[in-house]
Amino acid sequence: MRKYQIVFLILGSLCIGIAGLAGLSAILSAYIFEDGVAPAFLEAVFVSGFLGGTLILFGQDARPEIDYRGAVALTAGAWIGIPLLAAIPFTASAVGLSWTDALFESYSGITTTGSTVMTGLDETAPSILLWRALLQWIGGIGIIGLSIAILPFLRVGGMQLFQMESSKPTADQVIARPGHLAGIIAALYIGLTALCLFGYAATGMSGFEALTHAMTTVSTGGYSTHDSSMGGFSAGAQWVAIIFMLSGAVPFLAYVRVFSRADGRRGIDEEVSGFLMIVALFTGLLVFAQHGMDSAPMEQLRLALFSTVSIITTTGYAAGDYQLWGPLALSSVFILTFLGGCAGSTSGGFKTFRLQIALKAVRRALNQASMPNAIATEQHAGRTLKDSDVASVVLFGGLYVGTFAVGAVLLAAMGLDFETAITASATALANVGPGLGDIIGPAGHFLTLPDPAKWLLCAVMLMGRLELVVILLLFTPRFWMR
Repeated sequence: MRKYQIVFLILGSLCIGIAGLAGLSAILSAYIFEDGVAPAFLEAVFVSGFLGGTLILFGQDARPEIDYRGAVALTAGAWIGIPLLAAIPFTASAVGLSWTDALFESYSGITTTGSTVMTGLDETAPSILLWRALLQWIGGIGIIGLSIAILPFLRVGGMQLFQMESSKPTADQVIARPGHLAGIIAALYIGLTALCLFGYAATGMSGFEALTHAMTTVSTGGYSTHDSSMGGFSAGAQWVAIIFMLSGAVPFLAYVRVFSRADGRRGIDEEVSGFLMIVALFTGLLVFAQHGMDSAPMEQLRLALFSTVSIITTTGYAAGDYQLWGPLALSSVFILTFLGGCAGSTSGGFKTFRLQIALKAVRRALNQASMPNAIATEQHAGRTLKDSDVASVVLFGGLYVGTFAVGAVLLAAMGLDFETAITASATALANVGPGLGDIIGPAGHFLTLPDPAKWLLCAVMLMGRLELVVILLLFTPRFWMR
């Protein structure tokens, strides 16, 4: 038990952090917004503070080191437990969500999925709208930390390619990144959020709208303060959203390399360029899908680019209903749902680098078949691809497709129609937000889904955000017996 004391200490500190955010929200609710939700935030303060204090007591005298099993326990504990505490304010009478709906909204927020069960956002208490944005914002920075500090050392789905050379883990120990790297990434994240806020304000958004949307844009979360999402704002605001959604989907280690000359893997630019090529390709397809419509060419381009960027970065904002653009648009959006942004960013999905590795593995196999006596090699992220790297990506791909398929079948068994079932499973796994169809499409919501479906989608959202393997390790007895 002693070796898990550091896990208790960190989890307790996170709970205290949630209590602090809830306390701040209670003050804003009571004295600034005066929207009647302060008691619910105070309840969250009490529960989170008590639990955090208890965990910190268990974590006293913890050694400042954590092994692989501790890293998995910490990751799973944080991402499963924090949303439970964050759901408490959603149960306030002023909001009126059941516990199932509150948990769905909270898990969707923390994982930056953006699927919502809330309607009438234009009349919703401002403190709750801010709380939703805060959840996505802290979820976004948590995702960056997870993908840089833990997943590469757990060798999850090829993430080992992005291990920092300056970090030298022992055989059974995860060594934390240098403190200055964490500080630089936090500063970059805050800086991007501030720039996005100023950009939105310059396009006519109110200060509150600019703040909440800046937090959910950079985190690629997608929660909005309006039922019409970004469709309720100006074309200028949508261009700002495009820029900062892309910014959130770029590896933050690339920013570190550019601005601080910290260690970074060669080849990150290769992933970014591949990601931008995919954006350009699907934007062209969506522009073509609008051919013959009455809208102006520049509007078609803006809506096509916005929709492409929103889906591939897994933000999930809506500016126009792409379901009205025909079968080509629908099939393009469905494919985009799975792709995702870059590794080490706030976006979800399959990730561009895995697609690139799969294509390179195919090319290597074809070259080897063409010239059996030649040595065919491929490189990615500045290093030669090993068979173990390719196998890791292939394994992850199989788990990804399998999880999607099982989720879709179970949702269909719960009574959801075919389109809703397959797109709900896809959008939850990729942490995108909206699906397709009249129920959960860009103009819909998840409120009318049965409660068992919402619980299942919470689990799928969590599995997608934690790259599947982390959750599966929790149920692998052999892993804990090492």
